[in-house]
Amino acid sequence: MGTVAGLLLGVGLLCIWWSFWPRQPRPQRSSRRGERTQDLLVQAGMPGVRPAAFYGTSIAIGLVTFVVAAAVTGSPTIAASFAVLAALAPGPYVRARARRRRTELRELWPEVVDDLNSGIRAGMSLPEALISLSERGPEPMRAEFRAFADDYRATGRFSDALDRLKARLADPVADRLIEALRLTRDVGGTDLGRLLRTLSAFLRDDLRARGELEARQSWTVNGARLAAGAPWLVLALLSTRPETAAAFNTAVGAAVLLVGAAASAAAYLLMVRIGRLPEDVRVLR
Repeated sequence: MGTVAGLLLGVGLLCIWWSFWPRQPRPQRSSRRGERTQDLLVQAGMPGVRPAAFYGTSIAIGLVTFVVAAAVTGSPTIAASFAVLAALAPGPYVRARARRRRTELRELWPEVVDDLNSGIRAGMSLPEALISLSERGPEPMRAEFRAFADDYRATGRFSDALDRLKARLADPVADRLIEALRLTRDVGGTDLGRLLRTLSAFLRDDLRARGELEARQSWTVNGARLAAGAPWLVLALLSTRPETAAAFNTAVGAAVLLVGAAASAAAYLLMVRIGRLPEDVRVLR
């Protein structure tokens, strides 16, 4: 009995000591990666596609490419190389679409902020000013604000409708604008007009500077992409010859393909790293 009591006392003291050192929850990398992928899909104009479906489609494309390339070339190593490239291709495609759409929206946000400021100065409430953008806002963004109008009319909850609008836009500028409107709605204030004018001027300055930088570096980036993809295009043309397939079916040929793939990937990632312009991050998710 004394032993049991001693063990219970020790466990109790250990629990008390442990309570002074609360464990910090570790961020889930998979969820962060899924959120980034979902943001990219939304920004690319594919909000209905989920990350799991996107990854599954990429794997399916790689498998189909492997079967077709193996049947055409007769070389499993060459087929595996093109299968990996095909499986990775949807990622750059989605990022390119998202980048292009972000560029288009970046040009429209100053107009959106100006229209919103005009509506508020005309005496509209915040919900009315946002709803008016579904009719007189920029054409590519009217659908999102039309959906906001439907959400607000259906529920009457301004904050919930803003959350759904933020998820549909998945844009850092939208996050800042929506949180400013939410804060103004919750606590009030008279500086919203000044804030919107400042935000509009900042967005125009950023758009002007970014446009100059992108115009200067576009030809360099395109040339680097062509240099990274040219060896694989040559390999695709030569792989239909039987002697080429026989050469790469050996261990040395597989090693050459592996080293070439590593060199191409390293060069491409280095090019993207050097030529990448800073992008806004969604911190007000």
